[in-house]
Amino acid sequence: MGIIKSSFSFIVGTVCGIYLAQNYNVPNVMKLANSALFMARHVEEKYRKPKKREDDD
Repeated sequence: MGIIKSSFSFIVGTVCGIYLAQNYNVPNVMKLANSALFMARHVEEKYRKPKKREDDD
């Protein structure tokens, strides 16, 4: 009874997640995270200060 009682919320969450993924249009979280990471890199490169060159002096 102990292992079932301690893992009840995990089992219920897994079953609900499977049900939602099969019956509703759930977005792909990994693809969404990769897209956000790409946009963050793009913004960071666009607004980064230029590096100072040592041989300009």
